[in-house]
Amino acid sequence: MAETNFIDYVKVHLRSGKGGAGSVHFLRAKYIPRGGPDGGDGGRGGHIILKGNAQLWTLLHLKYKRHIRAGDGEPGRGALQHGANGKDVILEVPLGTVARRDGSDEILAEITEDGEEKVLLRGGKGGLGNDHFKSPVNQAPKYAQPGEPGEEGWFILELKLLADVGLVGFPNAGKSTLLSVVSAAKPKIADYPFTTLVPNLGIVPYRNNRSFVMADIPGIIEGAAEGKGLGLRFLRHIERNSVLLFMIPIDTSDIVKEYQILLGELEKYNPELLDKKRVLAITKTDLADREIITETSRNLPQGINTVFISSVTGYNIDRLKDILWETLNEKE
Repeated sequence: MAETNFIDYVKVHLRSGKGGAGSVHFLRAKYIPRGGPDGGDGGRGGHIILKGNAQLWTLLHLKYKRHIRAGDGEPGRGALQHGANGKDVILEVPLGTVARRDGSDEILAEITEDGEEKVLLRGGKGGLGNDHFKSPVNQAPKYAQPGEPGEEGWFILELKLLADVGLVGFPNAGKSTLLSVVSAAKPKIADYPFTTLVPNLGIVPYRNNRSFVMADIPGIIEGAAEGKGLGLRFLRHIERNSVLLFMIPIDTSDIVKEYQILLGELEKYNPELLDKKRVLAITKTDLADREIITETSRNLPQGINTVFISSVTGYNIDRLKDILWETLNEKE
């Protein structure tokens, strides 16, 4: 997947189909010149349906579909023939996609499983034919119901990555390098900030053929919760991670302060993020000698499981995976 093609947010205008009109019709046959009403019902309008597809990782296929329409229901016909239903439109989306109306924070649908379907917009009901309106005092009704209109409007589809472990840290903290070492993912890596402009997912193999999913989320900067830098566009991905792996380089001047800044950005964006399980990795230890590592270990944040690692030399990478696995599977 080309990094420039990662699309996790699309705005589309959707319209479900309108229902078909009921039929006004009377039975006419050779020996029944004045038969009763036999108008059929109209078909319902087509739905707009979201369907989960585990093979999709982006919303790119919807980027250029600005207007999406479901089919209208067909009108009823004589001889009590019902009109056909309008054709449904099924929008396949990656797992972790949420839908809401433009301008609203209310989530209308959320897709988390492969094959899961949710009706986002319902088609209008078909109208009843005049056969439904006959009565002893009105044996020849010359009216039927029109079909109901469909629903329409602008909608936002957002992808929030579903991952077991989300990497949290300032730019150039070594997140992409770690993901490339522990999984088959090949994120872009370079020695300058904001190398990662799109989230990357990797499957991390673990002991006894087990595995977990890790997400490399673009680096946070101070003020991200207010939209600075890459800001809110990527903070939302952290919401779906079970464990947050904070990553701070060993050459950071004040590790405790940097950790608090990262926590502060998450809290400002969504206080519930602070309830997630956390692990801290002190990265790039290949740049430090044992004395520096020992000194750094005396000034670490309290209350969080911490491990010193080097993605370059492989130092403590297996231990980190053990800690993450244990954290993912520990009972609340």
